[in-house]
Amino acid sequence: MEENKLVLFSIILLTLLPSFTSGYEIRAIDELQKVEKLSLRSAVGPESLAFDQSGRGPYTGVSNGRILKWQGNHLGWALFAFNSNHRDKDCGMNNNYEEFESKCGRPLGLQFHKATGNLYVADAYLGLMEVGPNGGLMRILASSANGVPFNFTNGLDVDQQTGVVYFTDSSTKYQRRDYLFAVLSGDATGRLMKYDPRTKRVTVIKSGLPYPNGLSISEDNTYLLVAETSPCRIMKYWLRGPKTGTTEVFAELPGYPDNIKRNAKGEYWVALSQAKLQLNGVSKQEPGPAGVSGSPSDHPAGVRLSKEGKILEVLYGGVSTTISEVEERNGALWLGSVILPYVGVYRA
Repeated sequence: MEENKLVLFSIILLTLLPSFTSGYEIRAIDELQKVEKLSLRSAVGPESLAFDQSGRGPYTGVSNGRILKWQGNHLGWALFAFNSNHRDKDCGMNNNYEEFESKCGRPLGLQFHKATGNLYVADAYLGLMEVGPNGGLMRILASSANGVPFNFTNGLDVDQQTGVVYFTDSSTKYQRRDYLFAVLSGDATGRLMKYDPRTKRVTVIKSGLPYPNGLSISEDNTYLLVAETSPCRIMKYWLRGPKTGTTEVFAELPGYPDNIKRNAKGEYWVALSQAKLQLNGVSKQEPGPAGVSGSPSDHPAGVRLSKEGKILEVLYGGVSTTISEVEERNGALWLGSVILPYVGVYRA
């Protein structure tokens, strides 16, 4: 069922790429031929990645509701954390996760608080969760805000100075399995929220958002970047300074954004699921930039943005390239995906 939706989504979105800032670098995934695959065994969909305070990992959430830890090529993946339903027979060795994910959970965004070693997880169905540095059973911190249950808990980041957790609920109308309808309908019932571990309270920062997805706090902790998937843009929400509480457009994108990850330079990698859909009755794709095929099978799978929101680099892939996260670390790009059975490590 998930594969059928992906095919439908790909067919719909093979359309005209809008013009955007020139002068960027280009890298082509070349149908993942240059990607080292850290293969999973009993699940799929390593949607988001996190490294702990010692640089170990990555850790990732997968389709059966569990959090796995990469231990190197010799040992591979090991179970790190799980929810209270992990012993259910439907939540074990299965890849048909869409049928069971509302029961088993579906971890999406995740991030460590380096000072405590605690891992925070946005589970699409179970809510905001936490597990200690040694892993084990995750506990639910919150499953609603202002009396409204979380319906599609998605992106997450942690303010490493204060320990405050910022996260998104992508829609109060559609759940994760119906994400395609949330995009195509223009649903704008999403929320941006924060959880304060000192008070154990959730606060709704902003509501009425069109599919808020991944997010990232800035290097100086003065603002948040929030991916709005449906309108293909990144919004900046000011946390501190004279603009506190206001929002502005940070970047317009050539595709549908998923997760955002900040690199060591304070720049941002944004994963793009597909090229931007044009609703003007024309379905056509322009030739790609010099050095990249203009075939309709090519689309921007990720972009690197400057601190000012300028596109610095585009990562291109084929129509089957399904990237949910790009993290730049130690000279490599670590690639997450909501449907693939591996984490990719791209080395140019």
